[in-house]
Amino acid sequence: MSVVEIAPGFYNIRGHFKRMAIDLGTHMSLVRLASGKFLVIDAVEVTPEIKAGIDALTDGGANIEAVVFVHPFHTLHCMALYRMYPHAIYVGCPRHLRLMKEIPWAGDLNVCEWRDRWAPEVQMRIPAGAEFVNPLPERSNHFNSVFVFHATSRTLHVDDTILYFEHVPLLARLVIPRGSMKFHFSMKGPGLLPHPDSAFVFRDWMNKLVADWDVENLCTAHTGNKIGGARAQIQALIQSSEATFQKLSQQKRKHYEPGHDKDLGAMNPQGNECG
Repeated sequence: MSVVEIAPGFYNIRGHFKRMAIDLGTHMSLVRLASGKFLVIDAVEVTPEIKAGIDALTDGGANIEAVVFVHPFHTLHCMALYRMYPHAIYVGCPRHLRLMKEIPWAGDLNVCEWRDRWAPEVQMRIPAGAEFVNPLPERSNHFNSVFVFHATSRTLHVDDTILYFEHVPLLARLVIPRGSMKFHFSMKGPGLLPHPDSAFVFRDWMNKLVADWDVENLCTAHTGNKIGGARAQIQALIQSSEATFQKLSQQKRKHYEPGHDKDLGAMNPQGNECG
């Protein structure tokens, strides 16, 4: 694995994450800011080859301005990255801040000002209709994460919410075609909030995202990157998921008890964009 330039100013690194001998993959990215400094997104296992690539880009790490961890459950390599580059600003999700006390956190991505810190150059949004601060159950609710868009390279970094199947084992291609795109499987389980309208809130949030952001390239943790034409494929995914959104709404309506969950006002359908 090595540092790969996806588009001018945006670099991605593929990592390994295995479940039952299947490599689902994971990733991290680096964005070259207009200042010449770098913003690092997420962490993978940094092998000597990967570290050499990062150091060559960032003058031995001296030009890493900040590191942001954007998925509550992508935590396996955060501490190792911090120990390699302890001088940077570290910003995480609320779960990161709760679990990793050794890191001197500068900020919380649940706070609008931190998502807006590098805007408009780098823009960050949290999907509406899904829990971000304390996703439960922890074993299976890995749906939500911060979307990060680098406007100059038109590249979007996403962890679990969207899956792009660049690399698919031969037998699995019978079920999942190579080059296909899906929402994370937990969307049909605990991923969306237990409100009848949460699926529609998420759908509308996605539609606004692709209207606002001219996404050419998509880097996903699982299982690869869509280079070119990403916006059109995301739009097609939203449209093809309409029957699923309708079905999820009907299912949640059957079990919905007002007052026992977060209402629409807590889903952040608006006010997520930090101005």
